[in-house]
Amino acid sequence: MRHVFRNGLTAAILSMASLLPAAAQQEAEPAAKRPNIILILVDDAAFMDFGAYGGEARTPNIDRLAASGAMMTNYHTSPLCSPSRAMLLTGMDSHRTGVSTIEEVLPPELKGKPGYTLRLEPGVLTIADRLKAAGYRTLMSGKWHLGHGDGDLPNHHGFDRSLALDASGADNWAAKAYMPYYKDAPWFEDGAPAKLPDAFYSSELLVDRLIQYIDESDSSAPYFGYLAFQAVHIPVQAPKEFSDRYAGQFDAGWEATRRARWDRAVASGIVPAGAPFAALPDDSRTWLSLTAQDRAKYARAMEVYSGMIEAMDHHIGRLMQHISARGELNNTIFVITSDNGPEPSDPVHEPWMDIWMALNGYNWNLDGMGEAGSLGFIGPEWASAVSAPGSFYKFYASSGGLRVPMVIAGPGVPAGQRHAGLSFVTDVTPTLLDLAGAGAATPEGARPLTGRSLLPMLSGEVDRAYGPGDAIGVEVSGNSALFRDTWKIVRNMPPVGDGKWRLYDHVKDPAEVNDLSEAMPDVFKSMLAGYDAYAAGSGVLALPDGYQVERQVRRNAIARQLSFHAGALVAIGTVFVAMVGLLAFWLLRRRKRKHPARA
Repeated sequence: MRHVFRNGLTAAILSMASLLPAAAQQEAEPAAKRPNIILILVDDAAFMDFGAYGGEARTPNIDRLAASGAMMTNYHTSPLCSPSRAMLLTGMDSHRTGVSTIEEVLPPELKGKPGYTLRLEPGVLTIADRLKAAGYRTLMSGKWHLGHGDGDLPNHHGFDRSLALDASGADNWAAKAYMPYYKDAPWFEDGAPAKLPDAFYSSELLVDRLIQYIDESDSSAPYFGYLAFQAVHIPVQAPKEFSDRYAGQFDAGWEATRRARWDRAVASGIVPAGAPFAALPDDSRTWLSLTAQDRAKYARAMEVYSGMIEAMDHHIGRLMQHISARGELNNTIFVITSDNGPEPSDPVHEPWMDIWMALNGYNWNLDGMGEAGSLGFIGPEWASAVSAPGSFYKFYASSGGLRVPMVIAGPGVPAGQRHAGLSFVTDVTPTLLDLAGAGAATPEGARPLTGRSLLPMLSGEVDRAYGPGDAIGVEVSGNSALFRDTWKIVRNMPPVGDGKWRLYDHVKDPAEVNDLSEAMPDVFKSMLAGYDAYAAGSGVLALPDGYQVERQVRRNAIARQLSFHAGALVAIGTVFVAMVGLLAFWLLRRRKRKHPARA
């Protein structure tokens, strides 16, 4: 199978080559011109979701970029969207940015504390801030979710133009909320409320708007474009013509899909031969235990999931073609990655959700799944399946939550590379600053970067960016990990985890099967000390006793719903009190008439 993987990359290189010459003929700029940069963030994509990594979805455009540049196979991020986005755009640990978690799961005891303000705090510069100062035009289209108070939107953090969704997600077919935490879908353009088209599909809309921003200026300045897709976040939705291309592909169920992905990872060399395979978690439903009707629904959910990825790739291809038509493809750096692992949540079967769905025009029907009005999701079993070769998924610090794909291609990045050296989300900003010739010096009053440039590894000067003893820590809502050399300690909190620390060799055991904490107590102790140092230095705060993420989400959602209807509730309460008062007054008057002597 290894030769199949290599031949696939060769074919992708040839496909890319067919696109590049036309662009090269059009380009008249001197070779020394600073490169344009397109940073593409996929939402909740698993490590193997792209075709180049062995996924089922057809992603020819991402695969072409992977073949013409570098695939990172040991790249990690945080297990949750906002902290990852903060680190991606700043090159700093999430706690140092102020965005250590998301408001949906934040306990009130931590609200507003340093690192937990859930906004980019003073002194935190984004890559847009830095590149704008270096003469770049800075453009954004997509999900923001990094603070929504006065001064918190992209136009206040270095972006010249932006169409930004200030929420964890939204419907892909209409400007409406996808969960009870939100009243609507808060879209903003350049800081002002935006009116979206009456009919759209999110991936197409976001690419259209970025193309518009690229074209609207005749400036010779290079541009930085941040394209943050909604794919494949809940609601999982895609045009039917894309979803239908995967009809029947997932009928064998989640156990078979996880095994097939694992086998492809081993065959391609991403997973070392002999690594222990991990089946689905013990509390997973077996595929055959479902009714035939539910099997049909869940199989269709994965068809839509794959269709959503392919639709996104299709629109990435449109962007590439447009940049090529401008004569700039050869001088554009592309980075494509994911904010965390796959989403396990099942919103449809939450208490009272059927009422909310009915009130907001959603259904979970087999017919029309993924189309307008469908609240699609894949759930924990499919999330466990597609997280192969890792374990668990989004929210948790196991490999399925942290290890994601990352592709980088363009000038300064030699073609046909695959790097197994450890890298982290905070490394993207310093790497792009290096490639842009913008430098990573810390301006006066700014907080320093914590990531490091991967350029020496990409250029072949070194085989890894992190040397012996270098540690990388991560923490979100108690889910924590520390990497050092080939070691990783991890702690996953309830309900999926038990809050205990474990030690793994994350290279030999990517599924995190063999806990080595007892067999290697000295290493385990040293790693725990390393994590404590990271937590103290980064400002990680302890969670309140009894904290449980799913319970906190429900509490916060209820509080938000009450706030949305506060005026109506006050009015109802006022009317109720008035009615009680009138009733009491009427009863008192009646009593006086019947018993005047007593009165």
